[in-house]
Amino acid sequence: MDASLFGVHRVRDAGPGARGPVLPQQAWALDATPDCGPTEVLVDVTRLNLDAASYRQLREEHGTGPALRQAVCAIVEQRGKMHNPVTGSGGMLLGTVRETGPDSPLGLRPGQRIATLVSLTLTPLRITDGLRDWDGQHPQVPCAGTAVLFARSIATPLPTDLPDDLALAVFDVCGAPALTDRVITQATRRLGHPPSVCVLGASGKSGTLALAAARRAGTSRLVGLVPTPEEATLAQASGLADQIVVADARDPLAVAQAVTPACEITVVCVDAAGCEHGAILATAPGGTVIFFSMATSFSAAALGAEGLAADVEMLIGNGYVPGHAQFALDLLRTQPGVAAALAARERQTAPA
Repeated sequence: MDASLFGVHRVRDAGPGARGPVLPQQAWALDATPDCGPTEVLVDVTRLNLDAASYRQLREEHGTGPALRQAVCAIVEQRGKMHNPVTGSGGMLLGTVRETGPDSPLGLRPGQRIATLVSLTLTPLRITDGLRDWDGQHPQVPCAGTAVLFARSIATPLPTDLPDDLALAVFDVCGAPALTDRVITQATRRLGHPPSVCVLGASGKSGTLALAAARRAGTSRLVGLVPTPEEATLAQASGLADQIVVADARDPLAVAQAVTPACEITVVCVDAAGCEHGAILATAPGGTVIFFSMATSFSAAALGAEGLAADVEMLIGNGYVPGHAQFALDLLRTQPGVAAALAARERQTAPA
């Protein structure tokens, strides 16, 4: 198999302890030289979208302004990609196709404005403007630079009927609603009735879209959990959930008390660490937990379920389901309350 299809030729430093070739996501550092190989696509970057867990961690450590800009630039300079060494996550980007290799299978063309649907943790990236136009108040980062897509990368043309910031916000989390829909549909067939569903982090981007997907797929009960009364007001305004409850998702006993009775499916869309045990307690025996947050500790989830004697299936939301981008856009365009909720979220400057 041609390793270049996966970007292995761009690995500059496989990292300590690596044995043999590694894929770009696993590598410590990539070669982000802006040359377009036969199966590659070269993109002029105009905006980065840091994932929620990474943005929260960086802001908590560096604040905003010059220190935060310097921290992000240092990561990209050192690693040739935006791969936060603390959270292990990155985000995605928006840009314009500069060049396509003759053997690229992505179907993109020069001049096309696109959003990538693969993580920045595996995307060769250069920043050339020092992020001078970013004040650090928002995870969407105005940026000048270049990026390289591989044959197995995923990108989508930007829709012409939506503002860039709203489209990018949707694309950033489009795997969440698509997988939520799939799991609910499968559960309905298995159970013989629509399942009850709880979304932790229901007022955020992925939480809003997960609620919308659950609403459209059909549920017997749809609960949204948020951390504060202010977030509850935001979630209630969308009208997507049957019930909004307030609890800290990191407090398992508070979550168990708020989500009573437990639901058959729990979707975790919280960008903070420590939500695993609450999610498990919010889920009925034989139910399913979907972890979408990059702050999730999968060892804590596995050992927590064991320690709680919880018979639950736990799924990792990997961010890709075939057709996920168009699915999320369709929710935005057709489900009442979604567009307004996402727009309200984008107006907020603090981390979710």
